[in-house]
Amino acid sequence: MTSENGVDYSDLTALYVNCTLKKSPELSHTQGLMDRSIALMRAQGAKVDSIRFIDHDIATGIYPDMREHGWASDAWLDEVWPLVDAADVLVIGGPLWLGDNASITRKFIERLYAMSGMFNDRGQYVFYGKTAGALITGNEDGVKHAAMSILYSLQHIGYVIPPAADAGWIGEVGPGPSYLDEGSGGPQNDFTNRNTTFMTWNLLHLARILKDAGGIPAVGNLRQAWNAGERFGFDANPEYR
Repeated sequence: MTSENGVDYSDLTALYVNCTLKKSPELSHTQGLMDRSIALMRAQGAKVDSIRFIDHDIATGIYPDMREHGWASDAWLDEVWPLVDAADVLVIGGPLWLGDNASITRKFIERLYAMSGMFNDRGQYVFYGKTAGALITGNEDGVKHAAMSILYSLQHIGYVIPPAADAGWIGEVGPGPSYLDEGSGGPQNDFTNRNTTFMTWNLLHLARILKDAGGIPAVGNLRQAWNAGERFGFDANPEYR
């Protein structure tokens, strides 16, 4: 399928992870904003999966299988990790609480971190060659702060972050209408809609570039080669003048 800009995105896969505190089928305002980006991405031909992280029986921790660390159950490896691993694009959506990311958002990022020591088929860290973005909703300040925390964490473990990789909506500070509430103005907000659109397209553009290039070049970033003594041109004992 060729998109409206003449580029084929049909071989790209995106995963949207909603880190709301509400289990399905309770209304999620974050999902309302995520659905706008999802619809745009699907309209360009990309395959999109969307999940609520809280709906899965995921243990807390920073190891791939927390059942090996005292937890009776952990659905991470069976239900969520295969979707993350297969996705060219990851979008994390979540609410604001006390001006920061909710606990479920941090829990999901911690489980991503648990996998960050794995390697792809080129010998790079497993998230190399993938791109990511963030969507935030709430009724208090903190959209940029929350997005900053998410995007820093994702680039640190290997994701490539495109320009304008986040968007959000906040209503009137304090008790008041949320994104999907009647009269909130959320779905009509031009600033939010513009940023959501730019984020979605930039994720598609960068994912296309990375896929066509075969990912990030496997030079200067191979952990196993470094451990074997390769220094990729780095001089451990430079001559200072």
